[in-house]
Amino acid sequence: MGGVLEGVRVLDFGRYIAGPYCATLLAEFGAEVIRVEKRDGSEDRFVAPVGEGGEGALFLQVNRNKKCITLDPMKPEGQEVMRRLIATADVVVANLPPQTLRAMKLDYDSLKAIKPDIILTTATAFGGPGPWSDRVGFDGVGQVMSGSVYMTGAGDPPYRAAVNWVDFGTALHCAFGTLAALIERGKSGRGQIVEGALLATALSFTNATLIEQAVINVNRVPTGNLGQTAAPADIYRTKDGWVLCQVTGHPLFKRWAKLMGEEDQWLSDPRFADDISRGNNGPVISARMARWCAERTTQEAVDTLGKAMIPTGPVLSPQQALDHPHIRAAGFMQDVEYPGLPKRAPVARAAVRLSETPGEIASRPPTLGEHTDLVLTELGYDVAAIAALRQGGIV
Repeated sequence: MGGVLEGVRVLDFGRYIAGPYCATLLAEFGAEVIRVEKRDGSEDRFVAPVGEGGEGALFLQVNRNKKCITLDPMKPEGQEVMRRLIATADVVVANLPPQTLRAMKLDYDSLKAIKPDIILTTATAFGGPGPWSDRVGFDGVGQVMSGSVYMTGAGDPPYRAAVNWVDFGTALHCAFGTLAALIERGKSGRGQIVEGALLATALSFTNATLIEQAVINVNRVPTGNLGQTAAPADIYRTKDGWVLCQVTGHPLFKRWAKLMGEEDQWLSDPRFADDISRGNNGPVISARMARWCAERTTQEAVDTLGKAMIPTGPVLSPQQALDHPHIRAAGFMQDVEYPGLPKRAPVARAAVRLSETPGEIASRPPTLGEHTDLVLTELGYDVAAIAALRQGGIV
């Protein structure tokens, strides 16, 4: 493939998002990533199925640019295959509980005994040390324990986000940590453990809210889409849909007041003197903005606000997001073919661009075990040996 990480080999034992997407980001910038799956397919391959083989939308998103082998690492012959693989690797990605890593002999001490400079990138639900370190959890656990869900919606019931921001945030942190570990290894020759945690990610993303609570005991409660520390900040109904408008900072508020044609009214009133005051009086400002939006179509509202340099965007359905002219023109997604799909899948590229060494989606996600023979041959297994491993249920 080429790329800034060309020559780096990554073994991806990850599941679902945090591990696999970390490995995907490394692959998009040139690393060779080998996904190691169960013989009948790992469970994350089949979430939200869209293809004839049951492959899911999530799998297609977070496994492009990878090779795939199947392997049972709990059998002695599987352990031998794994030892040979590890000896060739620079990084092992495995977002598995500590007890599972030990059972599979993917813990750092086991890996280091095979490859002294290996980097182990792992992520757990709760991190450690702590009484919950060995517990398992998904994205939603981080959301609910960070204060985010409590502050979302109107409060009864609380709402978690429909997108897995904790998982993807953890993957980003792990990819960043892996790059840092590779840089350090280039200097010192030492490998190390890179540890992410869903709860740590969620707390990091909600940290400002937690700081505010700890320092001034504000005891905020959820207010739906209405912002609390600035205004106008809300989602407003238009003639034919909804738009979001977010105004933070006095220069933006001055632009908004000018757009309303009421600068004297809004800029001279002490209730609206700064962001926090405007947030405290948000319903008054939001009511004015709601009237303005109600008189316009969504397109008219976002075009007028956009020309006034006020942050805004339409509330889009998934299909409208796919069809939006800016999203299409910017090339954020690449249509990728996959066996058994009725049409090509729009896979989002890595959400960062390097001007001189850009990443690329160079190959579709792998079918189950697609590269098993190729990888085993590279490890020194001949045709007969591979056939014996397959007959024995190892691969």
